[in-house]
Amino acid sequence: MLSASLPDFPWDLLEPAKAIAAAHPDGIVDLSVGTPVDPVPAAVQAALAAASDAPGYPLTAGTPALRAAIAGWLSRSCGASGTPTVLPTIGSKELVAWLPTLLGVGPGDVVVIPQVCYPTYEVGVKLTGAEVVRADSLTALGPDPRVKLIWINSPSNPTGKVLPAAHLRKVVDWARERGAVVASDECYHSLGFSSEPVSVLADEVTGGDYRGVLAVHSLSKRSNLAGYRAGFVAGDPAIVGELLAVRKHAGMIVPAPVQAAMVAALEDEAHVVSQRERYAARRETLRTALQAAGFRIDHSDAGLYLWSTRGEDCWKTVAWLAERGILAAPGAFYGPAAAQHVRIALTATDERVKAAAARLSS
Repeated sequence: MLSASLPDFPWDLLEPAKAIAAAHPDGIVDLSVGTPVDPVPAAVQAALAAASDAPGYPLTAGTPALRAAIAGWLSRSCGASGTPTVLPTIGSKELVAWLPTLLGVGPGDVVVIPQVCYPTYEVGVKLTGAEVVRADSLTALGPDPRVKLIWINSPSNPTGKVLPAAHLRKVVDWARERGAVVASDECYHSLGFSSEPVSVLADEVTGGDYRGVLAVHSLSKRSNLAGYRAGFVAGDPAIVGELLAVRKHAGMIVPAPVQAAMVAALEDEAHVVSQRERYAARRETLRTALQAAGFRIDHSDAGLYLWSTRGEDCWKTVAWLAERGILAAPGAFYGPAAAQHVRIALTATDERVKAAAARLSS
């Protein structure tokens, strides 16, 4: 069974702390997950409803309107002046989990993931039987011909760190010299605060040459569409073409109404600006309260999290917060190097965020 090779689902391990936090007289403030709580934009809801009479099979490659909307957004928001091939996906998590398999990675191969990162990168490699290497610097790997795929994540989940264009160029150059694919998870690209995120498809990184490069995007965070499962991958025409061929056979298709909703979301940036402003206000409230309570905030320049530490084991911090009715994600979920941090999400209502800030000061 494949499940036997996989780690425990991380959030199951949080249940004891969740029970303690839920016992707070004023209820739990759950800051452990990045699940949007604000409404889906009205125009997106309308587009979904208008396309709901969809009795036929949708296009795996996406409708012409969706492909054009994705390409236009990549040009406007990511600085991609070339013509990357695009492909809608059922959210981004399924692509992260299955990309190594779809690329033909297997036993004897190596996949590089960040030292501190979203657990699904490692899960996707384990599904193939390949070897996982955690590395923020590729120089330590040397000329290892076994490296087939390199995951980068900027802005990072969980740290909020933003990689500059020069770093991205070095990764792409390193991978091309060795015939490896670079997959850049850019799901928080629209949520820059103190730093401006850079896409791997930006001209300053690849100059319109997308050979061996993929960018993964999601509308879950920017447009509150986590429930729609709306994402896409873009980049190297040859690789995306292979992904399309496999996905056709496997029935990995974004539903037609969701494709229509994606067009509406990608063609409107006003709702993204408004949502970013909501998160910025929550971020400032939580950052101020955490620092006053003795926490240090590291990185956290973009995205939906405050990467926080009290200089102690992360589970001790989780327990301290739970006693105050606040649930956070332990850094241990994201790799051994994160054992003294917790991830504090901005995805709670204004009322719950204010409640958390008050509890931290008491």
